Amino acid sequence: LALSLAGVQSVVINHAWLGEKIEAQLGDGRQFGLDIVYSPEGETGLETAGGIRLALPLLGDSPFLVVNGDVLTDFPFSRLLHALAPDKMAHLVLVPNPPQHPQGDFALQQDDACVDGPVKYTFSGIALYRPEFFHDVPPGAQKLAPFLRAAMQRGEITAELYQGYWADIGTPQRLADADILFRSKS
Repeated sequence: LALSLAGVQSVVINHAWLGEKIEAQLGDGRQFGLDIVYSPEGETGLETAGGIRLALPLLGDSPFLVVNGDVLTDFPFSRLLHALAPDKMAHLVLVPNPPQHPQGDFALQQDDACVDGPVKYTFSGIALYRPEFFHDVPPGAQKLAPFLRAAMQRGEITAELYQGYWADIGTPQRLADADILFRSKS
């Protein structure tokens, strides 16, 4: 729903294990004001870069937004839709380090994402990419971080720090914690 409210109309969902349940629940997306298509990765999945590379034919030639399925956030997606500078390959959203990831992933120097720096933040799983960023990703299971690091060293990645609500709900305990938090606010 947040994507629809931000002006996103078309969504591609990558899925692996139990992906048919996602398709059954979300359908074609009309009930959310979206057009949803699916990019099945098989039972084992392809990691983030491999899954995006597989989905490239469905994503078109324009920059596209990626939001990991295991994050819960109030990030204003509409602000990100035009955040990609003409000479950059990606724009990442970084967040303060959560307890389960205290060392962070990347540093931020002005608007540039960097591999190292005095303070590192966690990559939120939210980013805007040019399709060309994934053209050199080989088929199959490929992690995203090595490709991001290489592009950062070439000065091709910008980033911003988001300090609003963001949670990684990728484990049953973190999902339960987020559920308790939201129930207490209702």
